[in-house]
Amino acid sequence: MVREFELPDVGEGVAEGELVSWLVEPGETVSEDQPVAEVETDKALVEVPAPVNGTVRELHFEEGDVIPVGDVFVTFDVDGEDGATDATAEEAAETPDSAAETDSDSGTEPAGDPGAIGAGEDTESAETLDDRIFAPPRVRRMARDEGIDLSQVQGSGPGGRITAADVQAAAGTAPSETAQADVGADEGTAAETTADATEGAPAADSSSGTETAAGSSGQTATATQTQPPAQVDAADRDRTLAAPATRRIAREEGVDLDAVPATEERDGEAFVTPEAVQEYADAQRQAQEADASALEAGETAGEFAEGQRERREPFRGVRKTIADAMVESKFSAPHVTHHDEVDVTELVEARERLKPRAEDRGIRLTYMPFIMKAVVAALKQHPEMNAVIDEANEEIVHRNYYNIGVATATDVGLMVPVVDDADGKGLLQLSSEMNELIARARDRSISPDELRGSTFTITNIGGIGGEYATPILNYPESGILAIGEIKRKPRVVTDEHGDESIEPRSVLTLSVSFDHRLIDGADGARFTNTVMEYLENPDLLLLE
Repeated sequence: MVREFELPDVGEGVAEGELVSWLVEPGETVSEDQPVAEVETDKALVEVPAPVNGTVRELHFEEGDVIPVGDVFVTFDVDGEDGATDATAEEAAETPDSAAETDSDSGTEPAGDPGAIGAGEDTESAETLDDRIFAPPRVRRMARDEGIDLSQVQGSGPGGRITAADVQAAAGTAPSETAQADVGADEGTAAETTADATEGAPAADSSSGTETAAGSSGQTATATQTQPPAQVDAADRDRTLAAPATRRIAREEGVDLDAVPATEERDGEAFVTPEAVQEYADAQRQAQEADASALEAGETAGEFAEGQRERREPFRGVRKTIADAMVESKFSAPHVTHHDEVDVTELVEARERLKPRAEDRGIRLTYMPFIMKAVVAALKQHPEMNAVIDEANEEIVHRNYYNIGVATATDVGLMVPVVDDADGKGLLQLSSEMNELIARARDRSISPDELRGSTFTITNIGGIGGEYATPILNYPESGILAIGEIKRKPRVVTDEHGDESIEPRSVLTLSVSFDHRLIDGADGARFTNTVMEYLENPDLLLLE
């Protein structure tokens, strides 16, 4: 029987998708749920699974084509199936939600339960959990190139996810250029959520300003010659062992220890030596100098051919969606931005005390979880900032839940993964879930459900050295907070006796934009003051 398979709705409300790559060829035998194509929508990159066991008869589109949802895009020869063509639409309607989640670590969670990150299971998914392969698209491509059967590879990533390092270990080969280019985006954009400015403008974090846009788009040709090959292994490592002296060197060099190639192994864990840290830091500097030289000479890789004066590319996909959202937000909600500075010296000290304990549990603790908790506490005191206007029904919707979006730079543009029910989670849980969501956003394996439902958004401009901004609302939300770089500044300090002195303090800048239709300027200022109070006195967060 001939079975025509229509492109399913790979995300709620998605009308079309761009065919990124075929994962099968005509004549190839496929099994049910085997990915047959990678499709990029305006929300995420997803793999579309085959609905049946059969043989690929015909591929109806070329890579790069934009396919409307519901169009036949692949035909199968199926043995022993009755009424196959009549059931096409019904089958297509049953597969879309699972297709969007195939690549994520939480691929077994029901589409209607976005709050259960990495833990959601229903009756049907539990029956096939052991057979499901968790691997992002870039890892699947690497496995195909190396001829590796992913079902035979043991995943070492969170939740059993198969990483690039696992495939390379199975193949017994050095990291490929493709893997290095993909890791460039993960490493280069780390600063978007860390705000690690007080550790001396770390190179691995604060370089996102130049690496984010080009980290995975061919501009890494120079960087891959100088970066250590084992960086791919380091990118997916969950925990790193290192001596205190080594950690001190990493802080001084502004290097993320989890990104440094491990030269030894102790008790089954990766162990990093001081020499490895120094070599990695030197390689990072060389890569940055090479990139800077190329930019200065106007030789940015992949931009223009020799003699070419203009270059055109389709304006679609995630970038088009971002643009549409910005226009809708700017023209629908009149923005007002309130700026202020907050002394976070005690917060910096508290984080420094807690970082080693978090590292012992394999969690990288940044400032963002502290800020998230402060924001949630302020939202509870100022509920209008957590409300939203329902224009269709002319109602104000007050929400008694707190889903915090974290704006994240990726190689295809800005995405906003959402940490659900942030008010019920501790610092380490917030940090762990946030780090995992951000990693999936950057490798394009995040599900559409994990990009929806936020009630308030935080964006970090400090990772690339910014102080103030006028962030655009993540419409229809009523508020967004931009955090700047933490800098040492002179401040007048009053002691317990009332004596004043000028001292160097750690200062964080805040920029809060809000919908002026719903929130008055005084209310926006009061909300900001409450956030500042919690950040100035982090001990208050223990009460939340």
